[in-house]
Amino acid sequence: MISALNHPALADCRRLFLKKYAVWINIGVHDFEKRGEQRVVINVDLYVPYAYSTPTRDKLDEVVDYDFIRRTIAQRLSRGHIHLQETLCDDVAALMLEHPSVRAVRVSTEKPDVYPDCESVGVEVFRIKEEAR
Repeated sequence: MISALNHPALADCRRLFLKKYAVWINIGVHDFEKRGEQRVVINVDLYVPYAYSTPTRDKLDEVVDYDFIRRTIAQRLSRGHIHLQETLCDDVAALMLEHPSVRAVRVSTEKPDVYPDCESVGVEVFRIKEEAR
């Protein structure tokens, strides 16, 4: 896979990531999906300019904290049922871009338990803040 860091607007960025974050949530459009939770695996890449992600004092307040990613996802999930993975990806991406230090984001979601003959089904989005283009 080609890295998004090859995009000219991200040449001065560091990639922070949260990989394979497994959550159980109420997601889906079918009646049987609305009756219970499903396992969803979430991946997030944040692209943060070095100016906002290179610590000089080795202190947490100098960088984007990984807890921000998990906390933001948890807040979105707490709002209740989601019909589509596309909605979840778009919402998480938009919330991540609200952080002033984040220039771009990639979010993917996967439902690994949908079909017995494949690893998972999912969606991925990539967004860059408009002012960075």
